Amino acid sequence: MNPTLPDGAQTDLVVPLVLGAHWYEDDPGGLHRYVADLFTALRRVGLHPRAVVSGPAASAPFGVVAGGHFARPFPLRLWAYTRALDRSALTGVTVIDAHFAFYAVYPVVMGRLRDLPLVVHFHGPWAQESKASGDPSGWRLSAKRKIEMSVYRRARAIVVLSNAFKELLVHGYGIAPQLIHVVPPGIDLHHFAPGNRVDARSRLGLPAGVRVLTAVRRLVPRMGLDVLIDAWAQLQPDDPGSVLLVVGDGPDRRNLEQHAARSGVGGSVRFLGKVDEETLVRCYQAADLSVVPTLALEGFGLVVIESLACGTPVVVTDTGGLPEVLGPLDPSLIVPAGDAGALTRRIRAAFDGTQPLPDEDRCRAHAESFTWPVVAERHRAIYSRAAQPASTRIRVVYLDHCARLSGGELALLRLLPSLNVDAHVILGETGPLVDELRKAGVSTEVMPIAESAGSIGRELVRPSRLPVSALAHSAVYVGRLAARLRQLEPDLVHTNSLKAALYGGASARLASVPVVWHVRDRISDDYLPVSARRLVRAAARILPAAVIANSQATLDTLGPAGVGGSAIASPLGFPPSITARPSGQYPFRVGIVGRLDRWKGQHIFLDAFAKAFPDGSERAVIIGAPIFGDTGYESELKRQVAALAIEDRVEFRGFRHDIEDELRGLDVLVHASVIPEPFGQVVVEGMAVGLAVVAANAGGPAEVITDGVDGLLCPPGDADALADALRRLAADPALRAGLGDNARERAQDFTAERIARQVMAVYRSTLGKRLGDERTP
Repeated sequence: MNPTLPDGAQTDLVVPLVLGAHWYEDDPGGLHRYVADLFTALRRVGLHPRAVVSGPAASAPFGVVAGGHFARPFPLRLWAYTRALDRSALTGVTVIDAHFAFYAVYPVVMGRLRDLPLVVHFHGPWAQESKASGDPSGWRLSAKRKIEMSVYRRARAIVVLSNAFKELLVHGYGIAPQLIHVVPPGIDLHHFAPGNRVDARSRLGLPAGVRVLTAVRRLVPRMGLDVLIDAWAQLQPDDPGSVLLVVGDGPDRRNLEQHAARSGVGGSVRFLGKVDEETLVRCYQAADLSVVPTLALEGFGLVVIESLACGTPVVVTDTGGLPEVLGPLDPSLIVPAGDAGALTRRIRAAFDGTQPLPDEDRCRAHAESFTWPVVAERHRAIYSRAAQPASTRIRVVYLDHCARLSGGELALLRLLPSLNVDAHVILGETGPLVDELRKAGVSTEVMPIAESAGSIGRELVRPSRLPVSALAHSAVYVGRLAARLRQLEPDLVHTNSLKAALYGGASARLASVPVVWHVRDRISDDYLPVSARRLVRAAARILPAAVIANSQATLDTLGPAGVGGSAIASPLGFPPSITARPSGQYPFRVGIVGRLDRWKGQHIFLDAFAKAFPDGSERAVIIGAPIFGDTGYESELKRQVAALAIEDRVEFRGFRHDIEDELRGLDVLVHASVIPEPFGQVVVEGMAVGLAVVAANAGGPAEVITDGVDGLLCPPGDADALADALRRLAADPALRAGLGDNARERAQDFTAERIARQVMAVYRSTLGKRLGDERTP
């Protein structure tokens, strides 16, 4: 029998059986609340979840079976739990979702559920938490660790709430990162909501005009409440009437009460113990500030978003997942763990106005980004994937030396979600790409490359100029990466940059893993010195099992490589428009997009604009910024604008994240690179929004555009020809509209889904040649 579903909910073939610990109303705590809220959210998106928990769970909804009592000794609990599992209806269950290793070990390792696909939620390291709580028994800790490992190693997928706990699983438990999914939790935004602070304080017996801090924690040493009490003792003289509410219970309560008394603040610290749900919300609403002073092993911190949802700001430590939760709201709210002085200074600065706290609206808005419907849909996908036979997905490790949001890195970010693979990305540096990949749900780690090796420019790739230290560090890195690949056991390695092609190709060879080079740079004398060009072409005959280039023009510069090559364009970052552009705007706007670099030809663009429109209302828009801090060319462009007397009609927009919106504000897009562009991503982006595009007739853009059909082509570096094209387009709105309509159709060839199918074909071909077609999906 299925539970009653909300109106309009969709049914699904996925039927998860959730193995929880205790029901939240019986034993309040972050893990138990999470299980209850997830169960409800799964029902609301149309799944038919079932659950087994340690009872009594009298208030649990239909579909939850309770066994025994959560307060009984472990052996009795396990026996009752197993009996409850045997009594529950398992017909139709397609996947197991275990939330506590102790209760899962018998049914999923030895019992009747061992043949079903297993998803595990890792809420924390059981053995490590026991040790941190003061358990001195070596054999108990060892037994807990073995129980954990026996469950985790059977999992087809493991869900964690933060990247911090993903790192713990990878490096502390040896779990393959491709199996780990980072899915932050949701929050009940109806239950946890802003309220009347005066009323909340009145109901809690607190004076209306005093300062109130709240700490909602389990009272164990690793929660750092002793550090908070130390900070409170320093703050108390500033505001003698203030109150610290400590909500929660645990074995450390007596020690904390005594510590508060010894510190002289026993009268201003109120230990409330366990409270009901309504009182918990009032504690958040009554507070000026919440504090989460955890010392270790904090996977996420549900109390952070509970407080924020009530409109109350939070100060946290830099432990575990806490910075991931709060950093996007205000990094200044994060202080070093265990540092009572730093905690004191941050709270004092908040209250004296020198470092204000986010207001109620900002706190609430940040909490609203954690929604249970999104979490439930992520789980639907994880359950479905776990239920697939393990052999149907290729395991691919992607390598890139760079973590900046440059062209090749953006192309990888856009491609990965559309590939039907188990992907893991290893980057050679930290940077914004790390966060963007993780936001997209892509497994990512950083293996830093030594600066002496990572900073080698192409001009240094000569026998007489290569530093010995750089060679040594590169060799060490190749060995380390090869060892990591052996641990990960991928089917393929896919390199995404030229440096990664060389060091990644060597590492993959050592690890006996076939490598696919993705070449995004022209291997020609206008980009690389002779020695570097020879090195890359020689390596192309030895290292890769296959080569992908972003255009045929790029592929041709690689020379006669020893393997087959495929020209596959980079994917669009947004879908092509489905409707025609509106009629021309006023004033007429011509734009160029790209980093400010001489070879990108912004100076040619300005010359052409001045020649095409020596006076009038037309405007030139330059979108982009220098990279690596080199502002010399930008200054040169501004001097050129002044010399051409067009300052009032040229706009420097700088780097923009919202490139689609920027393009929609133009009438014509210009691509003016003076040397052949390997691909020209912005050309396709302009076409996707229906712009008339004028591009240099060389390299990738010449393969994308059919001259006079879906764009116009001009000789590279020819300002006169470009000026003629701009005058022609400005005078003929019908021509612009016709080119734009055809351009939108052409852009359909560059969607992420289409590009992904071409890349998958290369993967299958490569694995088929190496392992036989039976290994390829």
